[in-house]
Amino acid sequence: MDNRYSRNRIYLTPEEQDTIRKCPVILGGSGIGSVIAECALRLGFENLTIIDGDKVEVSNLNRQNYTQEDVASSKVNALKKRLLSINKSAEITVHDCFLDEGNIEEHIIGHKIAINALDFTTDIPLLFDEVCQKNKIPILHPYNLGWGGLVTVITPKGLTLNSIDKPDEKFNELKMVEYVASYLKFWGTPHIWLEEAIEKFKNEKATLPPPQLSIASWTLGAMCTQLLFDIAMENEIKEFPEFYLSTIMNH
Repeated sequence: MDNRYSRNRIYLTPEEQDTIRKCPVILGGSGIGSVIAECALRLGFENLTIIDGDKVEVSNLNRQNYTQEDVASSKVNALKKRLLSINKSAEITVHDCFLDEGNIEEHIIGHKIAINALDFTTDIPLLFDEVCQKNKIPILHPYNLGWGGLVTVITPKGLTLNSIDKPDEKFNELKMVEYVASYLKFWGTPHIWLEEAIEKFKNEKATLPPPQLSIASWTLGAMCTQLLFDIAMENEIKEFPEFYLSTIMNH
């Protein structure tokens, strides 16, 4: 095993290490994707494609993998520089653009696993899933819940996020979090802190993006990296509408 990954021994075999090194992963969005990318790279995923047209803002620094010096610069270019400073031999491909109907398929084709960390301000995240499913690519959906991380996996032949749509309502991040909170409550394990956060967010008078913390970002980095590993190794995983939730908050 390469000395870089010598401390991965016991947990990963040399064959597994080689498999993930070659596994091409695409990250749509480099917000939470910035944290996932570094965690995945450090485990040994060395073939990463990252797409985002955003620039770094000061408000990103509470939870995303950027520094004060990166503010006003391209997110993907700043992230590529950081990732290559960790492993200069890694194959890091970035596209400083937004995905749209005209370019989404050409960017996705050729990858084995996808991470959908796109903002649900348009239908592009759902189109991202559609294209991935058509090309037999499983998709990880990470959600920052502040004190906890939530991930669900859309498989090539599985259900889509649209399946939890309510009549006349388009899917967005809040709908997913409400679904999870309701699921937990139904099965007798309510997470009161999460229900309270949902209610407070819905009652905010201004139209604001959802609140997010660094706690969940780094939790999600770990969760998604393990799922990337499990998918690459063809291990059994939970598929949407099942999900993974990690938090040390009391119910």
